[in-house]
Amino acid sequence: MASEVGDVIVQTNEIEKVDDAEQQSGKITPQPSSEDSSSEGATGGADHVDSPLGDEDRETVDFKVIFNKKKYDVTFALDEKVSALKTHIQTITTVTPGMQKLMFKGLMKDDSTLRELNMCNGAKLMLVGSKLNDVIAVSSANPEKLRAAEKTQDTTKKEPVCKQKIHKKVLDKGLPDDAMPGLKNLKERLPPAPVHGFNKTGGKVRLTFKMEADQLWIGTKERTDKIPMGSIKNVVSAPIETHEEYHIVGIQLGPTEASRYWIYWFPAQFVDSLKDTILGKWQLF
Repeated sequence: MASEVGDVIVQTNEIEKVDDAEQQSGKITPQPSSEDSSSEGATGGADHVDSPLGDEDRETVDFKVIFNKKKYDVTFALDEKVSALKTHIQTITTVTPGMQKLMFKGLMKDDSTLRELNMCNGAKLMLVGSKLNDVIAVSSANPEKLRAAEKTQDTTKKEPVCKQKIHKKVLDKGLPDDAMPGLKNLKERLPPAPVHGFNKTGGKVRLTFKMEADQLWIGTKERTDKIPMGSIKNVVSAPIETHEEYHIVGIQLGPTEASRYWIYWFPAQFVDSLKDTILGKWQLF
């Protein structure tokens, strides 16, 4: 038995000597120890770091984002927030998150997750926003013309909107019989059907939102104007004295206040929703 043990020890020593000689001659590469292997397996290597919840474990939803009449297919995690979705959308549309307004059954709030908004496969999201280059182009309009247009508004800004001469003539005719019911001190979502007010001649003005086309349709008896919502610069409003359940609403279609399209006897409960739908949280002008 002692002889056999001795033979094993001698053979082992000889193998170690051969290994040392081959390693020094460059014939073989040292193998990592078991500790090194287990350590590398735990970290997964330097080029990949698994997130706390791997992609394969995340529940996703497939939907379409509609922007400027184009449709983009998007797959995104249900438990991600809208703010993260906006960052992703920037990579496919070049619209920065701060200038995005996402619509899905109303305005999508940044701190909500897609799951909380009941996002489902096949859903359609409307993106309303302007690319940075478009904003720069509008902002570079002739400053002298802008200042001249603003001067014409200075005299009327000192008195309430409903008391200004151009509006008072319309309001003095009284509340139209076919006006929509108005409610003060209340905020409601826009109804599925078009909402309406009246123009300066007393004609009915219907506002229809065509979200898939990114358009606001302003319709009268004579015509319907299809306005790209991205081109609308501002929406202002003011309550009508003694009829606070109604507002005067001005939709600014150009770079100056002179381009405002005025709508009278607009129900007060829909004013905030109207502004959110057209402008979202950001207003550039």
